[in-house]
Amino acid sequence: MKNLNLFEDSNDTKQAPLASRMRPLKLDEIVGQQHIIGKDKLLYRAIKADRLGSIILYGPPGTGKTTIAKVIANTTNAYFSKLNATNAGIKDVEKIIDDAKFNYGAYKKKTILFIDEIHRFNKNQQDYLLPFVEDGVVTLIGATTENPYFEVNNALLSRCRIFELKPLEKKDLINIIDRALKDKEKGLGEIDIIIDDDAKEFLADMANGDARSILNALELAYLTTTPESDGSLHITLSVAEECIQKKAIRYDVNGDNHYDAISAFIESMKHTEPDATLYYLARMLVAGEDIKYIARRICVCASEDVGLANSEALEVATTAMLAVERVGMPEAAKILAHAALYICCSPKSDTVCGILYAMKDVEKTGNIPIPPFLQDASYKNAYKLGRGVGMDDIHAFPNHYSGKNCMPDELKNKHYFKLSGTGNEKNIQQFLDYLKNNLK
Repeated sequence: MKNLNLFEDSNDTKQAPLASRMRPLKLDEIVGQQHIIGKDKLLYRAIKADRLGSIILYGPPGTGKTTIAKVIANTTNAYFSKLNATNAGIKDVEKIIDDAKFNYGAYKKKTILFIDEIHRFNKNQQDYLLPFVEDGVVTLIGATTENPYFEVNNALLSRCRIFELKPLEKKDLINIIDRALKDKEKGLGEIDIIIDDDAKEFLADMANGDARSILNALELAYLTTTPESDGSLHITLSVAEECIQKKAIRYDVNGDNHYDAISAFIESMKHTEPDATLYYLARMLVAGEDIKYIARRICVCASEDVGLANSEALEVATTAMLAVERVGMPEAAKILAHAALYICCSPKSDTVCGILYAMKDVEKTGNIPIPPFLQDASYKNAYKLGRGVGMDDIHAFPNHYSGKNCMPDELKNKHYFKLSGTGNEKNIQQFLDYLKNNLK
């Protein structure tokens, strides 16, 4: 049986889209994802040695899942089969399994099965595949944009190594543009194309880490730009904006715009200004700021500036942070707005910042001995030295409160915990006062 090229989506024809033609054929041609395919990484070494185990490639569109599978198809000595879970069924898998058994029995050649969008397989389809992956009849490569821990059954997951692909960095996307413009065989290198730096930066910003998206935009810019009198093409920022149908916004993710915008956003939440909170959030989202970065800053504000005044704020912020990682844009905008407005409209307190003062005192005073009655009594009969002796069962005291001072003697007059009296902290203060006033 011939090992078919199941990825012949026409890298060698000028009629194919630029994104298809520019798809890497060799491992060293892949841009980005060095955390999994760097030369010292497991996946790189496994592909090079043609000793790949079953894997699942998980990441957003345009980050290289199919590209990695294509590279494997071009380098492996095994038979390579491809299915797309959106239109494949158990009958298709059965055919590949039968061929895999025959090929191994007749030629001692293994079979690699690539399933694109594997999360589309239902439970029965995944269960059918399981024993053949477990027995090594096929080596599975699954690709998915959805979190495999939610979409792929645990039994199949346990037989695969998961590799998460990240959105490509801006420098990687600019590298892809440069490659396409220089490549005379597969890219646009035979045409004299001049692209302004600000246009290139804009396309990279708007691509949101998606290689396919940036190549599609570059191709559209090339196809719709009128040549100059000398036959050259000039892609300006205005051309790039037209291709994306979006205006460029002055925003440097590594510069002042980035820090000013996030500062204004946080301060608006702290000052309970919901309209300003939404405005600055919108500025960051439209400019292409990393949604995970925004979510992390909302979590910090929830604890640092709301804190015990409304502890649910941190729960809302943390849930939002997990949600945006799994949902992505554009829907993540509403999730971030939900969390930001909740924090914005919550009572404020900085009580938890007492930890900073405590940490400063630790740095100044060093390892002050911990009071003996608080020390561990179980370690090597330490109780014989008086450690852990004197602290009775706290639940034996009225209201489960002993009133004992647990601070080291040198710091017994230090107070790091200072309630603000706002929101739920009023209830906390009343509870602490009740305990102290009813101490027996």
